[in-house]
This record gives sequence, C-alpha cells and structure tokens, in this order.
Amino acid sequence: MAVIWGVVLHALGGFASGSFYLPYKKVQGWSWESYWLVGGIFSWVFAPLIFGLLTVPDLFDVLAEAPSETVWWSYFWGVLWGFGGLTFGLTMRYLGLSLGMAVVLGLCAVFGTVVPPIWQGQFGTLMSTLSGQVIILGLAVCVLGISICGIAGMMKEKSMTDDQKKETIAEFDLKKGVLVAVFSGIMSACFSFGLTAGQPIAELAVQNGADPLYMNNAPLVFILLGGLTTNAIWCIYLNIKNKTYTDYGNVTAPAVRNIIFCAMAGVTWYLQFFFYGMGDSKMGEYRFSGWTLHMAFIIAFSSFWGLYLHEWRGANRQTMRTITLGIATVVFSTVVVGIGNYLAE
Repeated sequence: MAVIWGVVLHALGGFASGSFYLPYKKVQGWSWESYWLVGGIFSWVFAPLIFGLLTVPDLFDVLAEAPSETVWWSYFWGVLWGFGGLTFGLTMRYLGLSLGMAVVLGLCAVFGTVVPPIWQGQFGTLMSTLSGQVIILGLAVCVLGISICGIAGMMKEKSMTDDQKKETIAEFDLKKGVLVAVFSGIMSACFSFGLTAGQPIAELAVQNGADPLYMNNAPLVFILLGGLTTNAIWCIYLNIKNKTYTDYGNVTAPAVRNIIFCAMAGVTWYLQFFFYGMGDSKMGEYRFSGWTLHMAFIIAFSSFWGLYLHEWRGANRQTMRTITLGIATVVFSTVVVGIGNYLAE
C-alpha cells in the first residue's frame, strides 16, 4: 500500500507540473521574463516557506542546524536545476506543452533516475536484483514512449505548413526548441541530485518531529532558493536588456489579474515538488525510481493538455496515432516501475 500511495502522490505531482503553465497563457501585456520572474517568486520563495512552516515543526531551527556542506550542495544543485527550469519555459514557447515536455523530460528521466544510484555506488546492487531490473526496464519503456512522442513532433513538423504551426503555437520553432529542450532536460535532472544531497536535512526534520511524509519540504527551501538565483539573474538581465522592466508599472496592463495568474502558476509549479517529496518518502529501497514516475506522469498530463488546447490541430491521422501511442507507452512505463518497487518491498 505504501508503494501504491507513493505512485498516487507522484501522479498528483505530475498533474501539477503538467498543468502549471496554463495560467501563464492568461497573462496580458507582460513579456515572458516579467511574468516568469513574478511567478518564480511564488514558486521558489513564498510556497516553499509557507508549506515548509505548515509541515515541518520549527523549520528555521532545522535549517539552521543543517550541516553547511549539505546546505551548499543542496543549493548548488538547485542553481544548476534553475538553468533547466529557466530554459524549460523557453521550450514551452517554441515546442508547446506536449512535444516540449516529452523531449525535456525524456533526458531528465534518464539522468535523474540513473545518476543518483551510480553516485551512491548502488547501481551494481540494483542490477543484480529482479526488482531493480524491472525498474530499469520501466525506465527503458519510458524513454521509448518519449522517443515516440518526439517522432510524432517531427511528423507534425513535416506535415503542417508554417502558418498552421503558428496558429497552434505562436512561436513554434522545432530546431531552436529541441536545442533548448536538450539543455533543459539535462540540467533539470539536477533537482533529483539536490534532493538526494539534502537528505540529511530531511532526516533532521524528522528528528525534530516532522512527519516522514513531509520531511523533504525542509531541503526544498535550499534547492528552490538555488533555482530562484539562476532565474532571477536571467530575468532581471532580460528586463534591463529589453527594457521590459516597465511591465511592472504598465498601467495599461491588468497588473492585479496578471499577478493572480502568476501566483496560480507559481504555486502549481511548487506543488509538483511538494507531492514529489511526499511520494519519494513512500517508494521504499529504490526511491530514486520515483523520478521516472514523476517524469512519466508529467508527460502524460501535459500531453493531455496539449491535445485539449489543440496544439496538434491540423496534424494528419498518422501523426495523431503516433502521439497517442507515445503517451500510452509513457503511462505504461509507470506501471512497470510501480511493479519493480512492489517487488522490492
């Protein structure tokens, strides 16, 4: 039951991540860097502190007691993850939700799942057990599904005119989008490394009375602070370069409405990590495999939204069959990973 509960929590996190960008589409009169920065303040400052204070007793005391080396590595991986999060938003602009998520999260799933056990010297043990082999099989199925989604994107590129592409995704650019997505996928995996590095902080939270279900909310404060650092520097740079800092005082733009939608997007973005951290605590010996589940659920939900928002409108029937097969394969991979964790238990 613990593993099943873990999968459900990862599904909730995937839904949050796959849906967070939708409120940004309602922002009017602001440039990308302006609304990304405002939403990021809610994602990486307000939400981690509020949810942390609600779930971890004496949160600030726990953070103060954390070893300086652990704090540094949590923050460091958060900074690198910030590059992934930053370019993640650009990927959505160029490729749309469904294709963009598939390319980014494919690489993210591979690096984020495999590197932690290699780093901890557990990969050999993993491959020597049936449960570990099933989990790796699930990862391979996930990558296969993501590859099929990528093929569908290329089929869409070939079968649609430039005007048709612009109708569904205003800034659609396959070459630029794939380059950004590759970088984003690799760097986004650093979040998984940050959470692994921050486990001593999570253990301190438990020792201080926190429910183990919420223990990862403590290291999230440092990891997301690292993400804020990267994103804030870049967005402020763009504000100055493009002179879009005037967005914040633009009386013709619906400022209050924009802030509300940015807050909705930002908090939803954070909730993926809130639920991921909870699910992570339930995954048993091979907790690293939860990263694959997280990625797969994000792809499934974001693909649904991509279809719902008609991002594939104008694509031929063969392309639609291919993207449907890709999504179904990714979803199936979550079942395989879940079986692997069940065998470990």
